[in-house]
Amino acid sequence: MVHTDALVIGAGPVGLFQAFQLGLLGLSVEVVDALAFAGGQCMALYPDKPIYDVPGVPVCTGRELTQSLLKQAAPFLAAQPALPGAAPQHQHLHLGQLVQALEASPDGAWTVHTDKGLSFHARSVLIAAGAGAFLPRGLGVAELEGAANVHHHLPEDADQAPPWAGQHLVVAGGGDEALSAVLAITQTPVAAHRPARLSLLHRRDVFQAEPALEAAVRALIAQGEVQLEVGLPQSAESRTDSQAASPTGSGGREGRHIDALQLLGADGQTRTLTLDHLLVRLGLSPRLGPLSTWGMALERKQVSVSTATFATSLPRVHAVGDINTYVGKKRLLLCGFHEATLAAHALAVALRPDAPSHLLYTTTSPVLHERLGVAPGKA
Repeated sequence: MVHTDALVIGAGPVGLFQAFQLGLLGLSVEVVDALAFAGGQCMALYPDKPIYDVPGVPVCTGRELTQSLLKQAAPFLAAQPALPGAAPQHQHLHLGQLVQALEASPDGAWTVHTDKGLSFHARSVLIAAGAGAFLPRGLGVAELEGAANVHHHLPEDADQAPPWAGQHLVVAGGGDEALSAVLAITQTPVAAHRPARLSLLHRRDVFQAEPALEAAVRALIAQGEVQLEVGLPQSAESRTDSQAASPTGSGGREGRHIDALQLLGADGQTRTLTLDHLLVRLGLSPRLGPLSTWGMALERKQVSVSTATFATSLPRVHAVGDINTYVGKKRLLLCGFHEATLAAHALAVALRPDAPSHLLYTTTSPVLHERLGVAPGKA
């Protein structure tokens, strides 16, 4: 059980700025997100496309914005030193965790559980879930759910060997996500980290990707570095064992493993595609999911809030960013940052009613400088 003043659900730009504002006001904060990476929609949908409407920043990409927000919130997410070239580790940022249950505690706080068994005891909850939890699209084959060798993301740590190193990896998809993954895998700097065999699986020999990206992958196929497999997955063959050993002896995660896919071809015939690992890259889709069962007032799949504090109909549960709705709502980053600021100040008063509520400024306040870790004279 992780105890905290505030739990932020969603690690997109608004959720990260929400964490910064809460920490700046002296509240302990934890952030949880269903995705395996921070940045939410910015990183999931347009990580390298330009954004022009962030105040004071003429232009930045979704990736750059995410990195800046993580750096800004680092004093409150407790960034740990990382290996050279690796991303900093934030001990209060919990990724790959889908929040499932929100339960009222006898002490007026909230108990929150995720699908991976992580639990929080939070005095307040701030929902910054965008349009919902962005979850990977699947292939529609039931046997793939929960399989230990089915993946949806490339490894975050480029220095660590991926699970498919030296094995047969099948990448499923025909869009930018799948083709960019194929290109990245073939360009892995360490040869020993590449798969021994790489296949690209799509339902037809037609891609929906940027022309330059498609041309690069077509060249790899023509050179024999990538095998194109055309067919529609119908079912999968799996096995369950305590430690699935790979041909290279590197082993695998315990549990159920997929050994092969049954593919339906254009000729109506079914054939078998054997594999060691499957990387499904069909994009992401937002789902409101369990949030819709928590008892909050909703309007067209969005959470209704007060515009003074961005509180929901549940006590000490606030909603900011694209997930909320109110009269005059604009789904812009700027508005989300404004909402996060007002929500943080409202919660600071609610959680510490006896503390002075003076408005402090980061340019002059020694208290804020201490919280930010700014040395005296360096502000």
